[in-house]
Parts: sequence; C-alpha cells; structure tokens
Amino acid sequence: MLLLGIETSCDETAAAVVKDGRQVLSSIVASQDQLHLPYGGVVPEIACRAHLTAILPVIRRALEEARVRVEDLDGVAVVHTPGLVGALLIGVTAAKTLAWLRDLPILGVNHLHAHVYAAALEREAPLFPCVSLVASGGHTSLFRSRSPIEHETLGATLDDAAGEAFDKAASILGLGYPGGPNIDRVARAGNPHAIAFPRTRLGPDSLDFSFSGIKTAVLYHCRGQNPRTPRPPLTGQEIADVAASFQEAVVDTLVEKLLEAVRRVGASRIAVGGGVAANSRLRERLADAARRRRLEVVLPPIRYCMDNAAMVAGIAWPLYTAGRVSDLTLDACPTERRDKRLTA
Repeated sequence: MLLLGIETSCDETAAAVVKDGRQVLSSIVASQDQLHLPYGGVVPEIACRAHLTAILPVIRRALEEARVRVEDLDGVAVVHTPGLVGALLIGVTAAKTLAWLRDLPILGVNHLHAHVYAAALEREAPLFPCVSLVASGGHTSLFRSRSPIEHETLGATLDDAAGEAFDKAASILGLGYPGGPNIDRVARAGNPHAIAFPRTRLGPDSLDFSFSGIKTAVLYHCRGQNPRTPRPPLTGQEIADVAASFQEAVVDTLVEKLLEAVRRVGASRIAVGGGVAANSRLRERLADAARRRRLEVVLPPIRYCMDNAAMVAGIAWPLYTAGRVSDLTLDACPTERRDKRLTA
C-alpha cells in the first residue's frame, strides 16, 4: 500500500511516500529555520505564508523522488492535530483537495502519535507495546502505547515544552535558533554540574512536566534579577557551563519521569520521538538506563526525530487497516484532547 503523508503542524513543510507503513520511498522537508532565526522562535504568520509557498512543490518532489504518480497512491494522510491552527489548515486543505480530486481515502493523523511511530519506520522488530515519550518544541508527552494507534496519556507538559525551553535558553545565551542543536553542541565543552538549575517534579505521583521555571532560572543566572544592575557578559566557558547544566536538568527530568512511567506500567520497551530525541546527552542517558535496567530503548534516526511526513504516512497504514479513515469533513484541531491518566 502506497500512502502519501503531509505534515505542516508547525514550521516544516513536509511530504513523504511510504509503502506498507515501513518502507520510506521519499521524505522531503522544507525547513523554515532561516525565516524564524531573527525572531528566536516560530512566528505563526511567517510559518503559514511559507507553508503556502512550499506545499505543492514539496508534494511534487516527494512523488518524483518515490517514482510514483498520484494515480499510484492508495490514500493521503495528513496531520490535523495538534499544532498551529493556521499551519495545520494548509496541510489539511491540500490533503482534502488531493483526496477529492483523485477519489482517495484521507487519513487524519495525530502529530504526537506520528512521532512515536517514527521509531518504527524501517524497523523489522516489533515496537509496541511500549512506554513512549514525545519531546519537541511544542510538546512533551508520555504515553502508554499499546499499539501504533492506541496511546493512553500518562503525562504532559503543563506549560512550556522541553524543546521550547531549549530555544529560550539558547536565545538567552546568544546561541541562535533553533536552540536544541546549539545547546547540545556548546554543552559538550561545559560542566553539567556547574550550576544547580531546578528540576521541577510537580509532586511524587505526577508524570506531568513543567519547564517554565528552568527558563526563568537561566535568565536570572545570566542577567541577574535586577535589570538596572545587570551582570557582566558571560565568558565562553561560562556559556558552555550554563548550557551543560541546563541540558542536564532537562534531561534529568525527562529520564526520571520516563523511567517512573515504565515502572508503573511494567513495560520493557521505551520509544522516544520528537526533536529533543536527537539530543546527544538524552541518548547517552537512555542508553545507560537501558543497560542498567535491562530495557529496550528505541530511538528514531535523527532525520525522523524532527518534524517529517514519513512518520505521518507510516502511521497511516495501521490506521487504514483498522478502518480509521476520515472523510472530507476532517478539520484542523490545534489542541489534543487529553485522555485518562494512569495512577501509581
């Protein structure tokens, strides 16, 4: 089965063709990093305008690289939740138009569930059931993933996502956008124990996340609490120490909550997706946890950690086989409904 995937939930315009949910025939991503660089973060209006310009050329390139025609497709999958509503609408409209013109089934995909499925792309061994973590610029969520399309929410961010915190910390340190790769790079020369940044745990039973506090802590450490008497500029080594200490605090929180979810569920396999899954320190810590606790940790290749459409076309295959096909009333939904929680 050949499925075209479309992804426009934030600031990447992406399209991909995937065969039978595993074999990636093409994956095209048009990045907007340079457009948002002057602002230190994603500007929704700029993102939407860029999607409008890029969507048709990206779809065309995905079909050409896969060496398939529109007539060869068995369906169109598109992310419709969660994300920036204007950006989602562009992808959803393109998918619905193509589905209507060619009389193809359309499959609405949850962006977070697609990030979990990214770990299953090009993988022969089973991934599900597992406990999964999605950590990105807009989301930090824990799931009990019983199958590719059955995900129970265990925890989620109450304010800022981990990736957004990376972007803000990088901006404070003058490292530029996107913040995640820049923090990761600079932190390698720093001392992760130089500054005792807070780890927000939200109580002993909580699997939720909060990263607003650490952003404020980095700001106060770098600039002081009184704007009238700012601290002198940081040296290169001090910047590296702040980056390393910040990164360690965020990774500590992610790994601690993830392992607690594993304990409660009784899982033996972990899947991690989203842009923050590309962080080298997080990958090191997860590899160490896997060795010590005899867990299987599955991480996508770096190219599938960032927003992409291969994961969208991939998860569409189990959705299709389960009969979870949408129709032309499919609409963009910026927020995800939170399901029931798992208690200790």
